[in-house]
This record gives sequence, structure tokens and C-alpha cells, in this order.
Amino acid sequence: MSGSGKRRVTFPSKEPNDRYHVTIWKASGEEPCERMTTTKPTIRLILSYSAYYLNISAFNNASSSPGVSQIIPQREDKSSMDDLKLNVEVHSNTSFTINWKDDLIKNYVCYSVEWAKKGNKAAYMSFYQNENNNKTISPLPEPLEPYKRYSVTLHTRPNKDTCNMKHINNSESTYGTTQFYFMEGTPVSAPTNVSSFNVTLHSAVLQWSPIPEEDIRGFLLGYIIHYTEYYHMETSVERNITLDPAFNTYELEDLESGTAYKVQLSGFTEAGEGVLSSEILFNTNNKALLALFRLPVQAATKRQPQKEANADVQTPAELLESISPLKVEEWETSSLQIVEREEMIPDCTSPSTLPLLHALEDQEDESGTTCDWIPCDTTDDNLPDITAETNSDIPRTDLQSSTFAFPSGYTTIEMFQQVTPRAVPANSFVTKAMEGETEDTDLTVVMSRFDYVGQFSTSPILDNEGLSNLS
Repeated sequence: MSGSGKRRVTFPSKEPNDRYHVTIWKASGEEPCERMTTTKPTIRLILSYSAYYLNISAFNNASSSPGVSQIIPQREDKSSMDDLKLNVEVHSNTSFTINWKDDLIKNYVCYSVEWAKKGNKAAYMSFYQNENNNKTISPLPEPLEPYKRYSVTLHTRPNKDTCNMKHINNSESTYGTTQFYFMEGTPVSAPTNVSSFNVTLHSAVLQWSPIPEEDIRGFLLGYIIHYTEYYHMETSVERNITLDPAFNTYELEDLESGTAYKVQLSGFTEAGEGVLSSEILFNTNNKALLALFRLPVQAATKRQPQKEANADVQTPAELLESISPLKVEEWETSSLQIVEREEMIPDCTSPSTLPLLHALEDQEDESGTTCDWIPCDTTDDNLPDITAETNSDIPRTDLQSSTFAFPSGYTTIEMFQQVTPRAVPANSFVTKAMEGETEDTDLTVVMSRFDYVGQFSTSPILDNEGLSNLS
């Protein structure tokens, strides 16, 4: 029955043996307030799309129950608003004309019109019309308010002898509903929750929430997107896009890559454009940045052997992680750092000399001598005499008078041994020392812990760290 402007309302009863008082009237206050008594377990009513009040109470021979009230809300007639069956022309805050599309006067002469602000009680007026498909309602019981949305509904009544309703049940049908403003204004708020997503090199998608109805102050005709390239302390040309009010997303296209954009939205009515939303910023993707990540991957792919041609290509992050150690190895430095210290014992050393060698190392550690690696001139006659250090009474092989000169601050073990006098076998020296013999014996013990021996400032060739002479 919904297509006919009527609806069936059913109220089932829990106590079938009781009788019921049913009272119903229109929420607008229009007469009559109809009351009926029934014993039927189910109550069925045929009503228009107006709002109604309903009260039901049960009674029997012994007593009666308190009444139960219920509101039957007005039914929204979306189809009639889409079909534009009704049109309202406002003349003043106390007068408007309602027009209907169909030639209703062929079948009806009695009508009723209801209008109301959202959430307020409806006003009403019944009238007789047999000549025109319109009716001017004037004067109104209350003046219309500006910037407020009103809904208006037209009902047809089949009785011709009187346009006032005699009964509530099945006495009228709803023809159509529409909305109107006495005076429109511009929106006092803007779309909310404006955001951007799916940003590419040349496009971005915008999304927003609609303006609340009470803030529109008119019929929303659409949205305006204001966007411009964003530069600090600079200006650029603003571009606008107008959209239908049904939109809540839109894709901006033809943007510049690697550029920041500022976006604001507003709504507009017949009275004009409303306030702008809070601005949002987004950056389109940078073409150069994408190329920066693509080039190393492509270069690495070209350098792969043929047998690895079908291997998976590394991602930019994996490639950067894999080449980071190589970059460290290529760094230049002017200083030397000892990363690992490894003890080396000459091949000629027997197990019996180990205590002596360890004692020598302990003595070196206790001295706490530190040396800086600096360039030194092997021809300088003013260099300090190494024999002036501790244990000066111990004879050492004087390599400073040797005809061999090292060309740089470093020399290999092989070159060092070539210029070093032959050492007495360590086994013989240790044996004699342990037997307490006083015979002078020259011993040269070379202990090198590294592949290169450095020349320090205290001696161009020798240092406790590299050479020790014992007698």
C-alpha cells in the first residue's frame, strides 16, 4: 500500500480475552481524536504518511490497565521528492504557494497540507480546490524562520462534502513531500575530515565528510575544491574544481611530480560559497627519487654473471645494505689502528725459552711506553741514542750504523732479517744462562707480531716492541 500514499499499521494483543480502548490522533493536532473499542486480538489501521499518536488500554469486567502510548513517526517519501511532484514558492515569512504536478482536481477537491521544521511539531491547513493545481497558504499561524529547512506534505481526501476528516482510519492518502527555505544563506561550516591518499607522480585522491545539515543553511548545490602549489613565502595560481553535492571523494589529476600542494574545500548554496575547510598538504611522488632507487638495481643486474641472470633482483634497501661494508673499506685514512694483536714466536725458539720471552713481554707492558707513528729521517745524526735507555750496560747490535737504510717508515720481516746479524741459537744462550756461566754471548731475539715493523721517533729502526738484545 506504500505506493498509494497509505500504510497498514498492526498492533498485536497479548491478552486475547480482554477488550481494548484504542485512541489515535494526528501529531499535528488536527481533528478528530478518534477512539474505538475492540475485542479483536490484532488491531489494523490504514494511515497516511503523517505522524500519529496512539494510546491503547485493556479492560475487562474486573478492572482496566493503564494506557500505553506510542508514536507512529512520519514516513519519509523519498520517491515523491525525487519525482518533484511538489514545488513550493515562498512569498514572505507568512505566505507560500504549493504547486503539484498532476491534475488532481479531476479526482479530488479536498486537501490538507502540513509543514514543519525538522524536529518540531507540524502546522496544518485543510482546503478546498477544484480549479487550479496549486494553493497559496496565507496567513501562516507562525512566521517562517530564515536559514531553516522546512518539509511540506500534501494529502488528498476522498470526501467531497467536507474537507475536514471525519475519521482517522483510512480517511486520507499522501500525495507527496518536498522541502523549502524561506531564506537561504551560505554554509557556516566546511566539509570535515579532509584527507588525501593514493598519491602518485601526477595525481592524488581526496576524501571528506559532508557538511552537517543544520550548518548548510540552504540547499547544498555542490563543493568547490581549492588547490594550489605550495611554496614557503611564495604564491602560486589557485585552481578550483566544482563538484556535485553527492560526491565525497575526488581524484586530482595533471599534478606536477615532486611538488607540495595545499588543498581546501567549501560548500555553496544559492546564496553563495561557505567557509573554507582547514588546509591539508600533500606531496606528489618525486620522479628523481624513484630513479635513484631504480638505477643501482639496474646497474647491479648488469654486473651479475650470465649464470645469475635469472636470479632475483635485489630491492634498493637490500642493495644499500649489501654495499655498505664496501664503502667503509674504501675510506681513506692517514692513521693506522691496530685491530688485532697476535703473538708470534721465532721458529728458533725452543720451549725452554718461553718463560724468558714472557718475562720480556711483561717488562715491556710495565714500561707503558707509547709511540706515535710519524715520518722520520734515517740520515739525521741528532737522533737520540737508543743505548741511553734503561739497561744501558747490556750490549746491543747497533743497526743505526748499518749501511742498509729503509726507504720508508715500514719494512717487511724479510728485509728486516737481511740487515740483522745472525743470532746465536737461543737454545745455547738459555742453557748457559741457566747454568750460570759468565761467558759473554750475543743474542738477538726478534719478535714480530705484525707483517710490518714501524720506525718510531725514538729510533729509525729499533724499538722494544720489535727487537731485544740480551747478553
